[in-house]
Amino acid sequence: MDIRHRFAEVYHRPPDIVVWAPGRVNLIGEHTDYNQGYVFPAAIDRGVWLAASARPDHIVQVHAVNFDNETSFALDDLVHDDTHTWSNYLRGVAVALRQAGYTLRGMDAMLQGNLPIGANLSSSAAVEVATAYAFRTLGALDLPLARLPLLCQRAENEFVGVQSGIMDQFAVTLGRRDHALFLDCRSLDYRPVPIPPHLRIIVCDTRKERTLAGSAYNQRRRECEEGARWLGVASLRDVDVATLEADQAKLPEPIRSRVRHVVTENQRVLDMVAALEQGNLAAVRDLMAASHRSLRDDYQVSVRELDVMVEAAQRQPGCWGARMTGGGFGGATVNLVEADAVADFMAQVAADYQRATGIEPRLLATRAENGVRLIASEEAIP
Repeated sequence: MDIRHRFAEVYHRPPDIVVWAPGRVNLIGEHTDYNQGYVFPAAIDRGVWLAASARPDHIVQVHAVNFDNETSFALDDLVHDDTHTWSNYLRGVAVALRQAGYTLRGMDAMLQGNLPIGANLSSSAAVEVATAYAFRTLGALDLPLARLPLLCQRAENEFVGVQSGIMDQFAVTLGRRDHALFLDCRSLDYRPVPIPPHLRIIVCDTRKERTLAGSAYNQRRRECEEGARWLGVASLRDVDVATLEADQAKLPEPIRSRVRHVVTENQRVLDMVAALEQGNLAAVRDLMAASHRSLRDDYQVSVRELDVMVEAAQRQPGCWGARMTGGGFGGATVNLVEADAVADFMAQVAADYQRATGIEPRLLATRAENGVRLIASEEAIP
């Protein structure tokens, strides 16, 4: 059912607005964002819708369709909710906006999405950005769009408790159709890079779920910070491959391996952008393969299911790159596949993966999409 009709059934009035925020997939550049490095994500055509209407008070009432669950909170009494944990992403955004000096209006809201939960496609960032955009619109806030990613990142870091970088929120906010975004996470300079029109982005969800806040994600971040201290730099962004090769002997394990991944991954992002712009798909394939090996061996965030999925994809005709994507410990892989090979690719990879793991995967054929926006009143919603 269209979220507009669901909203009217629950709140007995139509929504004032419907916000769309996409998920994202990262083509290359994993665990480099919180090291002030380079990333290369794309917003995708799966995401979340947030329907909302303003209230005359300071209460936010929100119904999550996918969880068949609802809760409410007061904007002047924002505390962590250990029962409705999904609502902490909305609460955290409200906290970040209020701390930044914005006066928020209460709202009735409804969330609905078509992103697989736990697949490393940034459902949390999509919820955060959609929430911020709804507050911005309903309150007519003087809030530049380019500021949303930083405020949403603060919500996740300080309220939810996940020390994520800026990439997810940035891609969800500023993504561009048929392009990936080459983003410098230090300066926040970015430029869209076209994805060749004959390639499709295939997301292969292993259905090996992971919980980012409860994983070793924060531990990896601490290890990177320790590596930067050992090398006498502010951030691993300041270390190039040549410097690492000269100095890595001074680093203890596992710090050495963590640093090696980040430094070489930054270089792979630069090389990937150049390869795509030059139409060198063989280089793209090799760089994505090297990225996965580094995440598996040096950063140790892959799991057997991700490895099996990547290996199955690499065997298929028309595949120009396969690697795990996202924080790791489960979730999904990203693959660049020739358009005319997509159907056979998806069928064979799914069969090979299920045969090896006993798990039925979810495979999504996606395209790079625009970032957060309002849905027009006449626009169809799945």
